[in-house]
Amino acid sequence: MKKHYFISDLHLGAAYITDKRAHEAKVISFLNVIKRDAASLYLLGDILDYWFEYHNVVPQGHIRFLGKLAELADAGIKIYWMVGNHDVWLRHYLEKEIGLTVFHGHTTVNIEGTELFISHGDDVGRRSPMFRFTRWCFHNKFCQLCYAAIHPRWTTQIATGFSNHNRVTRSEADELKEIEIAAKDLYEFSHEYALTHPDVKHYVYGHLHLARQLDTGTGALITHLGDWIRQFTYAVFDGQSMTLHKWNGTAIE
Repeated sequence: MKKHYFISDLHLGAAYITDKRAHEAKVISFLNVIKRDAASLYLLGDILDYWFEYHNVVPQGHIRFLGKLAELADAGIKIYWMVGNHDVWLRHYLEKEIGLTVFHGHTTVNIEGTELFISHGDDVGRRSPMFRFTRWCFHNKFCQLCYAAIHPRWTTQIATGFSNHNRVTRSEADELKEIEIAAKDLYEFSHEYALTHPDVKHYVYGHLHLARQLDTGTGALITHLGDWIRQFTYAVFDGQSMTLHKWNGTAIE
């Protein structure tokens, strides 16, 4: 039976990951296994900790990971990449080079007759005014043009430094509190959306680094995908049910 895999928040290349090569290798070992039965792979954002795609230049690194995606695509597996708040500046290079499909923002997809609502998780629900403003800047074409005019040696340091600062300066207690507040907001959004869209049976989110499944209260299922920094979790949809799994390095748990 062919399966559909969902994964998010790999943050490949992040400064706070000590052994970046081992981190990438763990992801590749997962991709090697799902190649056996995958019909599609959905990457729901923050797959790379930073990516800015210039007109003729792309960032260095991630060669083994991107090569593995190309191998899966060549094998007939459909790959969909929804940008997150870290890999937001993904444009057309990987679409042309690998043959994957890029989504900018939430969408609904029909998989084997079942409607799914998918989002990185940063563009729905209640969000602080500062987060909304920052996200607007990231997506604004003029802001992107101004950013692109700066030499990559500086923009890369700015972006990776900002990401590392946000990760290492927050206490675990504060981080967990923020996650639970955001999870509540996504639950309320999903519940309200489900009341007017009863055809949607699954809501799949990344962004929160939270691995959890719960009912919307209307019969639809919310799946938070977790991350590949501490949890190494992902979801599998077999055409009927969505299940959450943990990768142990060699097989599904």
